[in-house]
Amino acid sequence: MAGKRTTPSDTTPAGRLAEADLHTLVGYQLAQASITTNRVFTKQVGEPLGLRRVEYTILTLIGENPGCSAARLARALDVTAPNLTMWIGHLEKEGWVVREKSATDGRSQHLRLSPKGGRLVKETTATLLAGEREALAKLSAGERSILVELLHKVACARFE
Repeated sequence: MAGKRTTPSDTTPAGRLAEADLHTLVGYQLAQASITTNRVFTKQVGEPLGLRRVEYTILTLIGENPGCSAARLARALDVTAPNLTMWIGHLEKEGWVVREKSATDGRSQHLRLSPKGGRLVKETTATLLAGEREALAKLSAGERSILVELLHKVACARFE
């Protein structure tokens, strides 16, 4: 690619290095975009609350799916059951998650948020939405909706 002229639209966001063929790779662009969203999370939630992204994700999924099992969460997040069990144990110690034994299967546990966990998810989600709107202010509301929908389709591709 030597000698190829680059424009601002095909250089890295920071450092202004030529991206060459990287510019057309979805995975590369996702990684670059995640730098922005990770900074929003760290600034708005991670540093002030000491909450990790994976913890927020687990809490939010439990909140949206009360009574779900750890096995379903592990599948959804593509993590091992032992790793998820470790995270759930931590969230339970913080008082954000409650484990309940299944009424039909004594070996199975269902997860739900505690009231404290529910408040945390509601507040952090609102904070993150506002932070992302600010960080992505160059996108119109329509562009943002399209981006979210397209990213969801990419995420769903792992099951096709």
